[in-house]
Amino acid sequence: MKSLEELTRPNIWSLAPYSSARNEYAGREARVFLDANENPYNQPFNRYPDPLQLELKAVLSKVKGVPAENIFLGNGSDEAIDLPYRCFCEPGVDNVVAIEPTYGMYKVCADINNTEYRTVLLDEHYQVTADKLLAATDAHTKIIWLCSPNNPTGNTLNRDEIIKVIEGFEGIVIVDEAYSDFSSQIPLRTELAKYPNLIVLNTMSKAWGCAAIRLGMAFASADIIAIFNKVKYPYNVNQLTQQQALEALKDPYEVDNWVKTLLQERGRMMDAFSELPICQKVYPTEANFFLAKMTDATKIYNYLVDRGIIVRNRHRVQLCQNCLRVTIGTKTENSELIAALRQYE
Repeated sequence: MKSLEELTRPNIWSLAPYSSARNEYAGREARVFLDANENPYNQPFNRYPDPLQLELKAVLSKVKGVPAENIFLGNGSDEAIDLPYRCFCEPGVDNVVAIEPTYGMYKVCADINNTEYRTVLLDEHYQVTADKLLAATDAHTKIIWLCSPNNPTGNTLNRDEIIKVIEGFEGIVIVDEAYSDFSSQIPLRTELAKYPNLIVLNTMSKAWGCAAIRLGMAFASADIIAIFNKVKYPYNVNQLTQQQALEALKDPYEVDNWVKTLLQERGRMMDAFSELPICQKVYPTEANFFLAKMTDATKIYNYLVDRGIIVRNRHRVQLCQNCLRVTIGTKTENSELIAALRQYE
């Protein structure tokens, strides 16, 4: 890869980050806090939270098997998606390459940051080769975006091809593993030591059932994490989010049981969809959702909405014509969906 200094925007490389009051005495004991213009009343919510979330990172390090210095925590994965643009992509000059179809926020953040967004269409099996991705790059390509398991298709990308991309690209490769807890594929965050240009995203929103607290993660080299920490807002993860995440992380075995139950329900739902006359194909998945090709996705979607059942209509997404994306819910919710579809005429 190119050096990190070459990849980073010059103004970001030379940026002097904001020094928060909590950072300045880090590592020393303190009893009286008269430094941050806080209200001394209404504890514990009167104090600013730990800007680097050190306690939470220490717990996540054990759960995720990644050293704490290789973890960035953000306000949802959206912050971890936006930051690489702000750190590495010169607006109006640089570009990124991504697969298509995939998660829409990569393009939204590219547009916000005035960065050209180049797409490489997946094949009929929703796969892509490293050669096609690398062929779409040029001297101004800073990032390649991959999502595995992919959204909205649900499948994992070929791991060998991902590795070829990482090894063959001089810039940053970001692999979004938001759904990795539902997949049999070994997470790429375990390979960080091999690949200094790799960033792996993860979240508390999916398997951990904590979408409301908005906590996203990026795993990367300590040098990349240091750049992220320079650019992020000082207190980007609030105290309530940090506390709730720590509470959730106390019982990973409960999460394991949730995942097992969801995987069982996923199999049941996919089988049930396959038997529906209005379903033409159910695509393979390793996520907590699946993609199904229907006879008329928009008409069926509207029928379900009228009955208070919401799935995602992906008909307008490339390679997903007449497809519905169905999230796996509780057994009761899933059964209600199937019952409604069996009554569809």
